[in-house]
Amino acid sequence: MHRRSSAACRFTLAALFCLGGCAGSPTEPGNSKSPARTTLPRQLTTAEQGVLDASNQFSFALWKAINVTQQDSNVFVSPLSVSFSLGMALNGAANGTLAEMRSGLQFGAESVPDIDAGYKSLMGLLTSLDQKVTMTVANSIWYRNTFTFDKTFLDNDANYFDATIKPLDFTNQQASMASINGWVNDQTHGKIPSIVDNIDRDNVMFLINAIYFKGNWRDRFDATQTQSAPFHAAAGDQTAQLMHRSALMSYAETPLYQAVDLPYGDSAFTMTVVLPKSGKSVESLASSLDAASWQSLVSSLHANNVELYLPKLTMTWQDSLVPALQSLGMHLPFDVNAADFTGMAPAGPRLYISSVQHKAFVSIDEDGTEAAAATSTGMTATSAPVYTPMRVDRPFVFVIRERLSGTVLFMGKVARID
Repeated sequence: MHRRSSAACRFTLAALFCLGGCAGSPTEPGNSKSPARTTLPRQLTTAEQGVLDASNQFSFALWKAINVTQQDSNVFVSPLSVSFSLGMALNGAANGTLAEMRSGLQFGAESVPDIDAGYKSLMGLLTSLDQKVTMTVANSIWYRNTFTFDKTFLDNDANYFDATIKPLDFTNQQASMASINGWVNDQTHGKIPSIVDNIDRDNVMFLINAIYFKGNWRDRFDATQTQSAPFHAAAGDQTAQLMHRSALMSYAETPLYQAVDLPYGDSAFTMTVVLPKSGKSVESLASSLDAASWQSLVSSLHANNVELYLPKLTMTWQDSLVPALQSLGMHLPFDVNAADFTGMAPAGPRLYISSVQHKAFVSIDEDGTEAAAATSTGMTATSAPVYTPMRVDRPFVFVIRERLSGTVLFMGKVARID
């Protein structure tokens, strides 16, 4: 498999965005704003909880797999976006291919109808939870107009994933890419201008997810307090713009790290910044994260006076995720001779997944955070309070999450400033 990655950082910082989830206590207690949200508008359904649990497990599994090959590098990914894209393809998988994809996506033995129902309702919940935050999830399927796909497969993805489904003349490569990439550009508000850069003669379908997030901090940073200061990267000191705020925040600390939780909007969505203690490695911290340790971290958050310094950043990241997914046990879906997607196209040539391309963008400043991600799965035939100092001026990890359902939206690792 051909593999590419590139990262561009203006400031600033390196990161990996991940969607999955964990619950926690309200962040930033006590201010003059409307009360912070403390409960979900309704109880999660069994199907939603199943997809949520699987999404979180997949988020951290994919995070670990990516970080193995991204040492001392910036990473930014949305595992939730990857899960949605592959979830659409799951509806067309059969036999051993279905089993590997379901296992790799951490669904265990859950039935495909339950998985579909979970995706549908969780997507609706996440995109309607906080009216002060923009959170959108969009799915689409683009297929070669001369190739026959199973109608039930297409109908299921249209119903459960609200997928836009369009046939295209792939022989007109430029026009087809313009349609696909134009949709991605629109859904990510211009932050991911393109996701497909080539259509081979054997490509028959692209299953694409796009996620967009924009939220203002519940308590913004004062821009006049932002200062130029060293960021102690592994390769040597660099200059960063450190935002500064002293306040009562949700905070956790262990011998290994400090963590602070920063809410957006009505506090349903937050960013959790995790800083290794001096002398500890960000790579060790990143590799140690899993669903259980993450839940432990979030559960330990408590109100504390914190003097926070946090870098501003703008970053993009892209990579092929095929090697990482294969390391999670998905081998048959990428095997031209053994993949079984007969649920997608029962007749005609054998189909296999030839590419899983991911791109992500994040910008963090005094006002808040804007983030976007797109994933393309390509189918191919064959008194004065005492403040605890937390100066984020060395490599660290951060996570954007929906606190009430526990859904991890994004995960980031900052290793250096480019």
